[in-house]
Amino acid sequence: MTERPARALICGSAAFDTLMVFEGRFREHILPEQIHILNVSFLVPRLRREFGGCAGNIAYNLRLLGDPAVPMATVGRDFVPYREWMQRIGLPLEHMRAVDSELTAQAFITTDLEDNQITAFHPGAMQHAHLNKVEDADDVIIGIVAPDGRQGMIEHAEQFAAQSIPFIFDPGQGLPMFDAADLDRFVEQANWVAVNDYEWQLLQQKTGWTVRDLTQRVEALIVTRGHQGSVIYTQGGQLDIPCARTSAVVDPTGCGDAYRAGLLHGLMHDLDYETCGRIAAVMGALKIESRGTQNHRATTAELERRLAESFGEAAAAKAELTVRR
Repeated sequence: MTERPARALICGSAAFDTLMVFEGRFREHILPEQIHILNVSFLVPRLRREFGGCAGNIAYNLRLLGDPAVPMATVGRDFVPYREWMQRIGLPLEHMRAVDSELTAQAFITTDLEDNQITAFHPGAMQHAHLNKVEDADDVIIGIVAPDGRQGMIEHAEQFAAQSIPFIFDPGQGLPMFDAADLDRFVEQANWVAVNDYEWQLLQQKTGWTVRDLTQRVEALIVTRGHQGSVIYTQGGQLDIPCARTSAVVDPTGCGDAYRAGLLHGLMHDLDYETCGRIAAVMGALKIESRGTQNHRATTAELERRLAESFGEAAAAKAELTVRR
């Protein structure tokens, strides 16, 4: 009997993203003095539907890096096309729980010609995330608690800690759901915290924590900063990770999830934090060149080449992209 390789468990959402382009400017249709009686309609001749959600996106990117990734999410009765996509690309479905009374979580995003966005989000089956249990997944050596249903995030963090499985706490857009006491419990259980620069400011406002406070409680605090790269803080100091080279900036949606997959790869293979950050930066750069969150492609050789181009041959050699657990 062949032994199954150690895997990463990705707890988070699975969602459909409906993306629309309004070929005008919101400011020309939304009058500030009439905001109290707002009633507007936007013609959107361009529309596309993408597979998304943090669990799906992170697992997809980790798969590109050659690592066994197990997404854990709750989905609805309309999940069939997403299920077929996951089967086609080789993502396991064993912990995608269907809730037949609900629709899969869905985001409806309208963007105008100035890149302003109006988004409506329906959580649907995501609200039942707590039905999934970390202990039901086998051969897990690392995990991540990414944006999901509130109770699901709380329970999955507790379950990772109870199973002594190291994990990243990645609150993302779910951060406003939690108060200081909630966040204190998450950090007490987590090994790493990953946020973008806006989320870090919000986290500080809610808790009063400094970088020093966080790094005394977790192994590392990772803060992504968009086109300014990222920073990894540890008790040993601060590592500034520049952005990797990119050929075009097409769509930043999902870059954070791609970055987190790079982090997970590095942590799974016991790489140093600088190498983890560089791999993560390359994954973010790869994603930004494509529309949608799961449409980019790369072979191991291509990823190694991109690492070498951005950070040098030594960085590519340390990345362990040819290792398969």
